[in-house]
Amino acid sequence: MFSLLWNSLIIDPMLNALLWLYGAVGNFVLAIAIFTIITRVIMLPLNLRQQRSMAKTQEMQPQIRAIQQKYKDNPQKMQEEFNKIGYNPAESLSGCLPLIATMPILFGLFAVLRIVLGTTPQALLEMTQRAYPFIDLTALLPIDSQFLWMNLGQPDPFYVLPVLVFITTFLQTKVSMPPKPKNGSADKKKQQQDDPTAAMTQSMQYTMPLMFGFFALTFQAGLSIYFILSNVIGIGQGYYTRKVMEREKVEREESKKAADTAAAVNGGGTDGVGAANGRAPAEESTEQETTAAETAVKATATKPPARGTSSTSKRKKKKGK
Repeated sequence: MFSLLWNSLIIDPMLNALLWLYGAVGNFVLAIAIFTIITRVIMLPLNLRQQRSMAKTQEMQPQIRAIQQKYKDNPQKMQEEFNKIGYNPAESLSGCLPLIATMPILFGLFAVLRIVLGTTPQALLEMTQRAYPFIDLTALLPIDSQFLWMNLGQPDPFYVLPVLVFITTFLQTKVSMPPKPKNGSADKKKQQQDDPTAAMTQSMQYTMPLMFGFFALTFQAGLSIYFILSNVIGIGQGYYTRKVMEREKVEREESKKAADTAAAVNGGGTDGVGAANGRAPAEESTEQETTAAETAVKATATKPPARGTSSTSKRKKKKGK
């Protein structure tokens, strides 16, 4: 069952796509290049989502480290706090997700090149059985498998392509990772101690290129060319995505500063008036209370006497007479 699905969903479509492209452009390396661009376009949403997720995780690192320190003895509470801020530790390993997602394509293309560029009668028979009806094999055969000093169906005899596979894989992995802490290696080591997944991600930044470079020693030259072109496109895409995310981050910070400034101006209007007059609000309040007390005393002193008091004084005068 798995073999049937593998052949019908991976091997046959890729084989016929390469044959059709080769018939359209007349050059097998150019056909591989176009095929590489198509696969990168298909995987573009996955790459963009992965890089945005990693950038978001990097911005949340101060909160993540604070939670890890506070609840290091309570994993359940730590996970609850992670959920509150929207952090999933499994996303820390997403930096290598595009490389892992290319594995079915690599294995499939390895088998396709063995069939298409094979020189044995068995390979030719298998290609005729897998070709779709609209592919005219009589017009395509024999397929020109020579490129520079290489036979595209055989490994590079001078190991130039394996070295390029290692270099381009390393660069692609590097640009897909979040930037390192700016405060130096001490913060980096502390982050790796607090978060084991971060240490694993940094380790995979070196192990993945070494692994693919070692595999390229036995890859057909055509497969190595596909992998190198795919990495070059990924590097350019990674730099572009990083620039876009940095610009978006700056815009968010500027919007936040503008909102904080507006809130400070609107909330501190009354205090600003008192400060402009050269007096603090507390001093103004004290002076207002003193003025009110003085006014009340003056009003009492100038108030005319009551009627009862006037008649009593008159009676006293009459008794005296």
